[in-house]
Amino acid sequence: MDQDLLRRIVAAALAEDVGAGDVTTLATVPADARARGTIAQKAPGVVYGLDAAEEAFRQVDAGVGCERLVDEGVWRESGPVLRVDGPARALLTGERTALNLLGRLSGVATAAARAVRAVEGTGVTILDTRKTTPGLRALEKAAVRAGGAANHRFGLHDAILVKENHIAAAGGIAAAVAAARAAAPEGMLLEVEVRDPAEIDEALAAGAPRLLLDNMTPAELRAAVARVAGRAELEASGGIGLEGLRAVAETGVDYISLGALTHSAPALDLSLLFEAEADQQLDS
Repeated sequence: MDQDLLRRIVAAALAEDVGAGDVTTLATVPADARARGTIAQKAPGVVYGLDAAEEAFRQVDAGVGCERLVDEGVWRESGPVLRVDGPARALLTGERTALNLLGRLSGVATAAARAVRAVEGTGVTILDTRKTTPGLRALEKAAVRAGGAANHRFGLHDAILVKENHIAAAGGIAAAVAAARAAAPEGMLLEVEVRDPAEIDEALAAGAPRLLLDNMTPAELRAAVARVAGRAELEASGGIGLEGLRAVAETGVDYISLGALTHSAPALDLSLLFEAEADQQLDS
């Protein structure tokens, strides 16, 4: 993860939350008060985002100490995740931003892990999409990898994916693929969206190396796999949920892309309980 990018993301999140100052904490907590606390995982899943959580606390006050209590990218049922200590004001002010980032990224990693578990043994690779939270794409795609899935293209700049509107604007699949093949740098992914057998044949004839099979049923996917017969890589996409994932994976496709990994992943349930050093408790 690019550390400069991480710092900018966290700074923007803190600016949004703290604004001109944490008026509640400033009004109620003495400036010299110190505290310690533990972030705990309260639901099964994969923890990811500790860098972001630690950065949030440390941007509020560089004197905050952080001790990791868990390895990222590992499925666990529950338990302590991160211990923090330092000025009580800093811990309270950074708490929500740290938990928001850690919960969101852990939720994405957990969704990826559930998807990977669902297709275990089939040989299918689970991919994410560009359906990410604006400004958080790099973090969310890193969370997908932490959960055991793989990244599709990062953005519009690093792969060619010819979709139906490109095809319409270009004058057909053959014209679009020919232009894309001529323009693609060596090694860049070139993929074409197809919706039926006729479009599959046209894309194959044009030399497309990967086909995106859009919104097809398992029966249609099996027929597409047989039709292509290894002449191109195949990716299934469109409306695929966790409950139907195994059936899609067993059709013989190479990849399944899931927008839900990022656009619909629920945050992992985490909480932070603070204990003042004078044995007082500050509940978050």
